[in-house]
Amino acid sequence: MSQQQLNRTEKRAAFALASVFGIRMLGLFLIMPVMAIYAHQYPDYTPALMGVALGAYGLTQALFQIPLGMLSDRIGRRPIIVGGLLVFALGSVIAAQADSLMGVVIGRAVQGIGAIAAAILAMAADVSRDNQRSKVMAIIGMCIGLAFALALIVGPLLGDRIGLQGLFWFTAASALVGIGVLLVAVPRTLTKSARREALPVATELKHLLGHRQLWLLNGGVFVLHAVLTSWFISLPTLLASHDVRTEYHALFYLPTLVLSIALMVPMIIHGAKTNQHVIWFRLSILLLMVGATLITWWGASLTIIAIALVVFFTGFNFLEATLPSMLTRIAPAGSKGSASGIYSTCQFSGAFVGGALGGWLLQSYQLQGIGIASLVILALWFVLSRLMQNPKAVTNVVISLKGLEQQTLDQFNDALLGISGVEEVRFASDDQVTYLKVDKKQYDEHAVEALIERHKSAQ
Repeated sequence: MSQQQLNRTEKRAAFALASVFGIRMLGLFLIMPVMAIYAHQYPDYTPALMGVALGAYGLTQALFQIPLGMLSDRIGRRPIIVGGLLVFALGSVIAAQADSLMGVVIGRAVQGIGAIAAAILAMAADVSRDNQRSKVMAIIGMCIGLAFALALIVGPLLGDRIGLQGLFWFTAASALVGIGVLLVAVPRTLTKSARREALPVATELKHLLGHRQLWLLNGGVFVLHAVLTSWFISLPTLLASHDVRTEYHALFYLPTLVLSIALMVPMIIHGAKTNQHVIWFRLSILLLMVGATLITWWGASLTIIAIALVVFFTGFNFLEATLPSMLTRIAPAGSKGSASGIYSTCQFSGAFVGGALGGWLLQSYQLQGIGIASLVILALWFVLSRLMQNPKAVTNVVISLKGLEQQTLDQFNDALLGISGVEEVRFASDDQVTYLKVDKKQYDEHAVEALIERHKSAQ
């Protein structure tokens, strides 16, 4: 098998873990396009409480994401993933049986406690080789994006037939299916400690909290998901006010999503070729602002709503795909897992704040309140984006140094900095691994291999 291709185990693990992750995220996302419509059936309905119900999972996800990822390093990935899916199923059952909107809030919060993202990514790291890991992670990432797109289409269709309670029963069943896929299809491996490219490391978190460029990304994903969640508080209701039946909402979402993806792909390609990500990044924020403006002040026309959705999702899809990529290139060598943990916490926190704040704004200031608030925070993000810098075209390289004596390790790591293309060297003493951040165009891989052989032969 070529070293440049996924082997059979990696392929099996990648698609199985992507399926588990996608099934779970589909269950979370299914509620987004229909909650605003069906929440009216509960006796304690208020727009504010509906917003909390929509975003409640984000609060508990944010709280448990990092701790459960670290715990998976101690007790294993499978127990955390299976336990998380069972908790997710329990939360779905609580929401399905709730006779009040507050009961739905509790169920959604319990769903979020089953935070398994870090454990799944760590398992993906465990079963893949260093030079193939990015492909495995990309497959998982694409499946998450597909789950979101499917939810916007399937949610309204299923909701019209089985109602909100039926959707929660469906998500409970999907969690059990996910457990089955995990147990049957994912290869068994030994848990490896502190996979820094996948898991947070406690000692690194404090250092990363002071990294300005990372915080611009963390703040950005917070705003992005806050605005997205608040949109789905008002958008389904807006479509319903135009006498568009719930099952026909999918007819709006499907073509607008397809067209937005078609517009987004050239943006990503051009940004990658020219390494001018920040320009496209700022343009995407402007697209979000244009979409929000059209919905807020010209939403009386279904044609304008459709145009607004295309514009909004073009910007959203670009940012959703680009932010994690920029994060991995900006994060210090060997700190990708810790940086991603903080990033995910901000992402889910944004979903909670967007739901809670959006519901209150809808109750107090109607649709215009949500639109104005969205535009204000997007404008602030746009201004702060002027501080962003285009990341260098770098990649991460992992070198195992087990068996080398301390003096040899020190000499080896010092020598690495003198090799062409090596931007940063970071040694993790706990797992005897050196992490490099290298310029892909100038990196002299053969010189590094020769250096490794020279130091090993000197032992």
